[in-house]
Amino acid sequence: MSETARIVFTPSGKRGRFPLGTPLLQAARRLGVDLDSICGGRGLCGRCQVIPAEGEFAKHGISAKAGHVSLASPVEARYAARKGLAGGRRLGCQACLMGDLVVDVPADSQVHRQVVRKAADLRPIALDPVVRLHYVQVAEPDLHQPASDLRRLEQALAEQWQLADLVIDLRVLRQLQKALRAGEWAVTVAVHAGRQIIAIWPGLKERVCGIAFDVGSTTIAGHLCDLGTGELLASAGQMNPQIRFGEDLMSRVSYIMLNPGGDAELTGAVRQALGALSRELAEAAAVPADEILALTVVGNPVMHHLLFGIDPTELGGAPFALATDGAMHCTAAELALAGVSPSARIYALPCIAGHVGADCAAVVLAEAPQTAEPLTLIVDVGTNAELVLGNRDRLLAASSPTGPAFEGAQISCGQRAAPGAIERVRIDPSTLEPRFKVIGAELWSDDPGFAAATAGLGVTGICGSGIIEILAELFLAGVIRADGTIDGSLAGRSPRIQPDGRTFSYLLQAGEPELRITQADVRAIQLAKAALWAGARLLMDHAGAAQVERVVLAGAFGSHIDGKYAMVLGLIPDCALDQVSSAGNAAGTGARIALLNHAARAEIEQLVRRIEKIETAVEPRFQEHFVGAMGVPHSTEAYPELAKVVALPTPSDLAAGAEAAGQRPRRRRRVDLLASLRHVQAER
Repeated sequence: MSETARIVFTPSGKRGRFPLGTPLLQAARRLGVDLDSICGGRGLCGRCQVIPAEGEFAKHGISAKAGHVSLASPVEARYAARKGLAGGRRLGCQACLMGDLVVDVPADSQVHRQVVRKAADLRPIALDPVVRLHYVQVAEPDLHQPASDLRRLEQALAEQWQLADLVIDLRVLRQLQKALRAGEWAVTVAVHAGRQIIAIWPGLKERVCGIAFDVGSTTIAGHLCDLGTGELLASAGQMNPQIRFGEDLMSRVSYIMLNPGGDAELTGAVRQALGALSRELAEAAAVPADEILALTVVGNPVMHHLLFGIDPTELGGAPFALATDGAMHCTAAELALAGVSPSARIYALPCIAGHVGADCAAVVLAEAPQTAEPLTLIVDVGTNAELVLGNRDRLLAASSPTGPAFEGAQISCGQRAAPGAIERVRIDPSTLEPRFKVIGAELWSDDPGFAAATAGLGVTGICGSGIIEILAELFLAGVIRADGTIDGSLAGRSPRIQPDGRTFSYLLQAGEPELRITQADVRAIQLAKAALWAGARLLMDHAGAAQVERVVLAGAFGSHIDGKYAMVLGLIPDCALDQVSSAGNAAGTGARIALLNHAARAEIEQLVRRIEKIETAVEPRFQEHFVGAMGVPHSTEAYPELAKVVALPTPSDLAAGAEAAGQRPRRRRRVDLLASLRHVQAER
């Protein structure tokens, strides 16, 4: 038998073992990885570009070293000479597996591009930009009244705009004399915060822009705005390239700990991504880079620290100390960000706690729970869920380590949101037959034109919202019991319930690719949703509240979850369903508010100091709440509000199903839950 090696593809997380010498494209195709190629693997099209990574990847159990991928072949060398291969990229059809390897498939090499669901929420924002334009007429130099060009510019600004005691960037000072003479002593200057001259142009300039960035652990979104009018000029998003170093935050911190210089790698990756997004936005709106003079950034604490070049390893263990929790200020030049003016001012919102970051602060700024009377729970669902509970009297915040299961990772047929991914599911409770919708098509799978509508997309997997819905629908149909086990007694009633080793699975789609929900998939979602629910319950404990009055689902993923199914699954506490709403990309909205309203920055900086931080990792009741939340919707908590609108299976129904299968549900549930809890404790 030939020697083999392990390979893991990111961001899909698909993995396998192949003989040494296997081309990476061939391995990708066998694993069902979304990697493009149209030339038959001859090294001509260049669409199969991948990025092999080196280092210690603890989460994957892989040590990827130099030499674990073959040297460039003559074919690859010719392609690189003809068209170029940047950023450590290789042609997947030419590069071969020579040892354990982690391989990133960048977005432009994927057949089905990732759908970054972080569109801007166009709500009204009071306009008070931190950068303003001022057109001035400057006196010409005079031998009889000697004064420098800068002094006369300062005098003109004071007389015509009542701006005094200004300072000027050295970069701008170098351009001053040429600008004055090119504009025949009429120039437009950009002033930051009423104190600093950060740009100058000859003549009249009527527009200056800024970008609000939401730097998530999975996706990055940017929104380009006209600072003078507040108009949204362009939005764009992409996968966070740091995914190749680890799907979740702790995996990336682990990579840094195991690989000297790893923090610089991750910092470089996120800065390059912001530069690329800036160029994409500027090109889409036909905005020159020198007109982009303000940036706001939000992100979780690990993303925040890495962007600013701060080692985040202290966030990898208790007491989860931030290097700083205050707002950050710097220039684009200091971070070497491309695509914008080097003089652009960067403002990062303050972090709240060690695992509750500037993105959560932005959500608070956007949703303003501190102004409302109802007790509101805001849940920003992601690989690390951030929660805020409160009203005008009090605000509390916490985070829960949900992991990437909600986004399709760790699920056998899961994938991130992309065209062809199943996002909506319904199951007939009588026949147990499913129907579904995929991203990119409007028809349901049982509609006559579905096959034609999806011919170019295919049905490729299940994304996060689809996973939530199918598990909730399986529970409502009685296929999944309250303890999360798939009821094998139904195999005689429907061929979709099939034996799967010692457990059972539900066949969602036969054929290629075959899509099924396994017992392991259910457990992965149970672990994630239990962690989220336990975090919410801890906040309620500290607030002395038995129930919440409103639930707001935020984040790119949270905004696409159906509130009913989230509650059926037990993802969120019981609440009147008409009081469960989506905030869309609330973090991105908060970033835009801070970009367009100078006063909002002081407001959120003061508000963050009032928020009470609850650290779930050291809370003694977290495990208790976690164990209870493993049940569907919950093992002990009643859901009376949900029961008013959804026919939940009764305990007697579930017990009858268990007896028909010859099982003892109570005892088995406790064994399963304890095993799951140990797994989470090990992960934490």
